Amino acid sequence: MTDYHFRKATISEIPQIWDILQLAIVRRKEEGSEQWQDGYPNPEVVQKDIEKEAGFVLTDGETIVGYCAILINDEPEYAKIEGKWLTNDDFVVFHRVAISEKYLGKGCAQKMIGCIEDFAINNNIYSVKADTNFDNIAMMKVFEKLGYTFCGHVYFRGGQRKAYEKVLQKSA
Repeated sequence: MTDYHFRKATISEIPQIWDILQLAIVRRKEEGSEQWQDGYPNPEVVQKDIEKEAGFVLTDGETIVGYCAILINDEPEYAKIEGKWLTNDDFVVFHRVAISEKYLGKGCAQKMIGCIEDFAINNNIYSVKADTNFDNIAMMKVFEKLGYTFCGHVYFRGGQRKAYEKVLQKSA
């Protein structure tokens, strides 16, 4: 039985998080993706996430199975979207989603995004925005499955990314 928890990452967990990210970088390359093939993300990026209290892990018991960064209203590139967001209110944005090799195919990315949506609602924010590389088919499928809407394109480090948003329901 799995015992998943979602919480802030700690500095001491950077080696485990970096192991997961390194394998995800290799996986992207093997799938023929250009995403994450330019020296980003790297351990310094993860350390900055954690220092800003933006680094989060999905755990199964004591084992870290996934990592992501969550920010509130903090993605300047999103203001320059080629397209149109569904809302212009406060939003939660997530980046650097990576799942451990041993947990692939178990729905962990969907589980983690569900936790991110809960995080948004707990902060009284009802919009979640994210982007992925144009060639990251797996992530695009996750977005579609979870009800995210394709809104247009944004650019990071010169590369075009597909931008998505989901408007969350306020509980009655």
